[in-house]
Amino acid sequence: MPDVSDIAPDFTLPRDGGGEVSLSAMRGGVVVLFFYPRDDTPGCTKESIGFSEQLQAFADAGAHVFGISRDSVAKHDKFVAKHNLTTPLLSDEGSTVCEDYGVWVEKNMYGKKSMGIERSTFIIDAEGKIAKVWRKVKVPGHVDEVLEAVRAM
Repeated sequence: MPDVSDIAPDFTLPRDGGGEVSLSAMRGGVVVLFFYPRDDTPGCTKESIGFSEQLQAFADAGAHVFGISRDSVAKHDKFVAKHNLTTPLLSDEGSTVCEDYGVWVEKNMYGKKSMGIERSTFIIDAEGKIAKVWRKVKVPGHVDEVLEAVRAM
């Protein structure tokens, strides 16, 4: 499980709308990765809309923002269209990147155990090191907190 000051695990993933995104191609700039459980669920929708609404503010602060879940690119495309999202969404169907970042965890809901993504956010600095980590994210106020942290870098 990577933590602050560790080199962020590199990846190349397909994105909504086509194409791929490689973390290594973003070196020299700040990258925000927010991992979320599933497209079109209440918390994930609020979080994705929040990042989309602030995408220009993140860009003005020199940061690229990407959402990552295990949903397919086709599901991401529907989610983006339904909610007019502008934040790029990456598909990690095989859970490789989720596992590399330590967000693929056992969850316990109402006594039922299952594997899933723990809502988490990582800021990666220009050198490719993890600058800040939020785990078990609560959505209200989170996007503003991440933006403040990026602006403080």
